[in-house]
Amino acid sequence: MKYLSEYRDPELVETFIKELHRITTKPWTLMEICGGQTHSLVKNGLLDMLPSHITMVHGPGCPVCVTSVSVIDEAIYLAEQPGTILCSFGDMLRVPGSSKSLLQAKAEGADIRILYSPLEAVQLAKENPDKQVVFFAVGFETTAPANALSIVHADRQGINNYSILASHVLVPPAMEAILGDEENKIDAFLAAGHVCTIMGIEEYFPVAEKYRCPIVVTGFEPVDLLQGILMAVQQLESNEYKVENQYARSVQREGNRLAQNTISEVFTVSDRIWRGIGNIPQSGYEVNERYKNFNARIRFNIDLPSAEENKECISGDIMKGLKKPMQCPNFGTKCTPEHPLGAPMVSSEGACAAYYHYANATLSI
Repeated sequence: MKYLSEYRDPELVETFIKELHRITTKPWTLMEICGGQTHSLVKNGLLDMLPSHITMVHGPGCPVCVTSVSVIDEAIYLAEQPGTILCSFGDMLRVPGSSKSLLQAKAEGADIRILYSPLEAVQLAKENPDKQVVFFAVGFETTAPANALSIVHADRQGINNYSILASHVLVPPAMEAILGDEENKIDAFLAAGHVCTIMGIEEYFPVAEKYRCPIVVTGFEPVDLLQGILMAVQQLESNEYKVENQYARSVQREGNRLAQNTISEVFTVSDRIWRGIGNIPQSGYEVNERYKNFNARIRFNIDLPSAEENKECISGDIMKGLKKPMQCPNFGTKCTPEHPLGAPMVSSEGACAAYYHYANATLSI
């Protein structure tokens, strides 16, 4: 329970809330980047405890949510190829593509398996040499080391029927895209602790400096988030803009160098289309030239037309902090977890799903 129960301490929650009410003198808009942070804020009723001057908006830090329709279509295309096993995390199955989801493709007979690790997919390929096994590698920097390692393992073992469909996205370029948007209204960010556990905090320094925007790295428990909000507001009220690390129990300034080296060995930085946002230059990982034989796009010579997003879904405005989920005219009616118009309603980290399930929640610590 260490590092858990103390970060759900009601007395500490009350202390931070009182201090926020005491020091907040101006209206401030803060964005938490990660969907895990969003769910904790909403589920624990923390948004209702904040001073009325503080507005929390919800960022694009849900990798399932920002995976483009075209990439979903690529995954479905691969799953429907004869002799192919597509492996994925469970969150991806119900995300709508242009015409259907992976779950619908599975119902139609595609061999789609839900796994918990890409290394399981490597083992599956080893056990099924007559099949092509593809792992749908979705995630931020957090999951990139394991996905890269799966390729390294497959290469070393001579497993030639394994590949990945990479859909990795990177946090700092997304922050810059949001801050550089002409409609931007973000005053400060809460950065995702698990991403910074891998990548460290140094890459956020130029972002904070360039846009004069405080960035506070936080964990995911109620006390983590409230302390992070307090640290950000203290900076704003003092006209400061620096990077601070609330999540020091897990995040070091330099991050995890070994994990970073594994990422660099297998991936190269590339442009990436974010669902609801569009193309963000140099914001993703793609398998590099050295390991191109493990790149499913090359192995299967994928060349699908670009797919349009559902015009009824406002996920882009939500993930840029311009609107809240309940401002969508389809929220909870035409768009539900059972019948989603977009990924934020179906993903376990999606902002729309958080509001749908927990909007009336009280503090549960």
